[in-house]
Amino acid sequence: MATKRMNVLVYSGNGSTVESVRHCLYSLRRLLSPTYAVITVTGNAIIKEPWTASCALLVFPGGADLGYCRTLNGQGNRRISQYVDRGGLYLGLCAGGYYGSKRCEFEVGKKAMEVVGDRELAFFPGTCRGCAFSGFVYHSEEGTRAVQLRTSKAALSKGTVPDVFRSYYNGGGVFVDAPKLKHRGVDVLASFTEKLDVDAGEGSACIVYCKVGDGAAMLTSTHPEFAASNLDPTINLPGYDKVVKALKEDDQQRTDFLKACLLKLGLQVSQEQTAIPSLSRLHLSAAETADILRLTEALRDIITEQDGEEFIVDENDTFHLEKPSRWSLSSIADALPSMTDGSSKQREEESEDDQEKIIDYDKVVRRLVIHDTDQPESKDTPYFNHHAYVANLKHYESQSPGSGRTFGKELLYGEVVTSTNTLLEKNTAILRRLPTGFTATATVQVAGRGRGTNVWVSPAGSLMFSTVVRHQMSLMPQAPVVFLQYLAALAIVEGVQTYDKGYQRMPVRLKWPNDIFAADPADPSGKTFVKIGGILVNSHYSDSEYLCVVGVGLNTTNASPTTSLNALNPPTPFTLEKLLARVLTCFSALYERFVRTGFDRYFEDLYYKQWLHTDQIVTLEAEGGIRARLQGITTDWGLLKAEELGWEDRPTGRILTLQSDSNSFDFFKGLIRRKV
Repeated sequence: MATKRMNVLVYSGNGSTVESVRHCLYSLRRLLSPTYAVITVTGNAIIKEPWTASCALLVFPGGADLGYCRTLNGQGNRRISQYVDRGGLYLGLCAGGYYGSKRCEFEVGKKAMEVVGDRELAFFPGTCRGCAFSGFVYHSEEGTRAVQLRTSKAALSKGTVPDVFRSYYNGGGVFVDAPKLKHRGVDVLASFTEKLDVDAGEGSACIVYCKVGDGAAMLTSTHPEFAASNLDPTINLPGYDKVVKALKEDDQQRTDFLKACLLKLGLQVSQEQTAIPSLSRLHLSAAETADILRLTEALRDIITEQDGEEFIVDENDTFHLEKPSRWSLSSIADALPSMTDGSSKQREEESEDDQEKIIDYDKVVRRLVIHDTDQPESKDTPYFNHHAYVANLKHYESQSPGSGRTFGKELLYGEVVTSTNTLLEKNTAILRRLPTGFTATATVQVAGRGRGTNVWVSPAGSLMFSTVVRHQMSLMPQAPVVFLQYLAALAIVEGVQTYDKGYQRMPVRLKWPNDIFAADPADPSGKTFVKIGGILVNSHYSDSEYLCVVGVGLNTTNASPTTSLNALNPPTPFTLEKLLARVLTCFSALYERFVRTGFDRYFEDLYYKQWLHTDQIVTLEAEGGIRARLQGITTDWGLLKAEELGWEDRPTGRILTLQSDSNSFDFFKGLIRRKV
């Protein structure tokens, strides 16, 4: 197996500020999607989680570097240093720049503000001294400036690089004597043009690139990730509106410079900035009219009325209910949808300025269209054909009739959603009224969820869905709920390989406990596997049953961020509608058998036929670094079985079991790390 570095991790723990993290996410997602997943990471995860193998870039945003030190000094910084030295990338912005230098000198002589000391990372082998310009006040815009920077085109060989541009500044330092450190792998990428309030030594470097072992670090004094559109010019500070105005005038140059910096780090940068998607309308429908009528009746007691309009106000979201006829009339004059410019007629109406700003999705009212007489038409959902989906669902159902209820008969679809799992799992009033098999799917997710630090990228072309399973407590002795993730994984592989005639040899496999891998098309030997999907199960316990939401993300027609099913040369390309129908019919059949038999020999044979870990040798860190050979999973609670190895990897006879929910597994390095 191999892993592609597809995560850009933005530190959001002790010392960081919410605004700095939000600006990082905003700018990096616009420039790096869909190739990378730009997500947050905590200090605890940096210390304990196996994040390094899949991390393309580790980002430390603005804030206060003493908080970073308190959390990460020692073990955390050792892991960061090792990650960079072995080929990783570090981006330190303002406070992250101080933190990545050998020494930090901040407001020396000002007793209430002074911070002086050596730093463990020491990517820049010198001192970062600040404030470069006086006036800084913690948690305030009072010291903000639009400072002019002069770039070094010789050091930035890729992209369009402006000669000068203005950048947001608030408390950053200067990298002392940076030009003198070129022989130690330091390149100056940009310098201040104005007179500084501290001694900078030779030069006035404000952005530097440092070669570190097989990796690199880029440290900044200013905030090239701050876009003017996300700054409020009405803040009551003298001259602040002029600062925002100046930054807005140079925003294109700022973006070009940031692109050039990311290219220098070796990242793949989108040629065009990825538009910030607005949440689309949600469409609720069912394969049969009776099913949608039963569902709407079940929701009736949580529907409220305000000024003649119907709403469902739940824990996480508010839904505005609409009828399809009314919606169609109100939008008849809208332009045809376009995925390239993000202007689908279903998108929430926003001004052009609003579309350039950070969107707080939690405040957006979800507009829900209930289709109680027929399926949504193609003009309503141009990127998902409901009629094709229902036809395939009925076709597959007829091939394997059972006494159970086919999953996916009720469907919630949105062109752009936050997360299908969040829509179901976080809105418990609705969740408690949904039947087993109810499924939510989307074309694009803007806040997909995963286990730990692993968040699946969710661009158009991925099959993304979440299915409700109501698992009775009385089933637990024979059919523990923990096996749902294994059933979902089996359903995906079986769904792909029974999609149609000629698909049975599709090279798709399982990685324990909940990832889907495929043979890498770039390796003609077929021995290298890369991740193409993942599974996340969330559950609530209520009234003697587990209310479970099984979330799936599977790269199907999209080439990024790793590979996809259609890159595996199937007989004919997969379509999302047909594949969703096939996976759901497989899932429902497997679940129907599971509640009768538990995870019996039949399921064991299916699972081991597809998994990637037969006889794999790993190191158990939590057991003192002993080596063990994987044997399989237990059939009672789905624990991983490993046999201890002694001298010359001979079995000792000792069998260890490890829980999927209390361990992190990094099979790329052959390690098992127990979470604390």
